[in-house]
Amino acid sequence: MTKGKVLGIGGLFIRSADPEKLAGWYREALGFTVTTAGNPDPDGNWTWVQEGGHTVVSIFPQASDYFAAERQVMLNLRVSGLADLVARLEAQGIVISNQETMEGVGSFARIHDCDGNPVELWEPDAQ
Repeated sequence: MTKGKVLGIGGLFIRSADPEKLAGWYREALGFTVTTAGNPDPDGNWTWVQEGGHTVVSIFPQASDYFAAERQVMLNLRVSGLADLVARLEAQGIVISNQETMEGVGSFARIHDCDGNPVELWEPDAQ
């Protein structure tokens, strides 16, 4: 067995002028555990136990137009039931700015959090 290997993503850290508002947006809109720096979520949770699956780590060229040029990072969340999630988000008034399907990869929907950060929702094709 190889020692000293990366097992997965341990955390995602986002700066915000209003951390409470942004953390609440993710909890309410997308329904997973999000904390503010040094504090648990309102239910006392410190971490989000996610389901196992594939994770993409991909570096884009600086000039890519896949997401806004003024943003260095785009969060991509693996989901199930994308159509139902999109309908729920739209009912909350969240704009879906792009939807597409890539054969062999899956279906995607793009939203932006309340700070304007791009968030891509990805439902992988069945493996």
